[in-house]
Amino acid sequence: MKALLIIDMQTGLFGKNSPRFDALNVIDRINKLSDIISLNNGKVIFIQHNGPQGDVFETNTDGWKILPELVRRKNDIVIQKTVCDSFYRTELDTILRGNKINEIIITGCATDFCVDTTIRSAVSKNYDVTVVSDAHTTSDRPHLKAEEVIQHHNWVWRDLITPSKAVKVIPFEDLIKEL
Repeated sequence: MKALLIIDMQTGLFGKNSPRFDALNVIDRINKLSDIISLNNGKVIFIQHNGPQGDVFETNTDGWKILPELVRRKNDIVIQKTVCDSFYRTELDTILRGNKINEIIITGCATDFCVDTTIRSAVSKNYDVTVVSDAHTTSDRPHLKAEEVIQHHNWVWRDLITPSKAVKVIPFEDLIKEL
């Protein structure tokens, strides 16, 4: 069984002061994947970052909310986290194993922080990981443009040395054909 992880797609990351690379298309791709996974009895899991008081992700503030453009269904799961790793001190691993999920499809924000950390954590737990190469995003960094950060991480993930299967990094259109 498959699960789609949608990591940190929260309003605090997508404002005018924090543009994300290809954000509208990333959101569209995530919504389409969510539909397909749901229709095929997979699990859609939103990962929501909880920040401390005064942080852009402070719990129950506008910046903490999941983007309203994302489709959420009654049976979708929301998991709260407090660090970059979606597995760290959360119920994610328990939920995945309890639902006999062995393949995780990863999307979200930010490529170089929570997405990257979650991918590495998932492979260390022996999950089969598929990264949708054009369904994760970030913003420009002081030393690299967002598009370069994304391209770099897609390359790194393809070549990670993992305990089981290699991380599969695939564009949205190719993944849709496989699903």
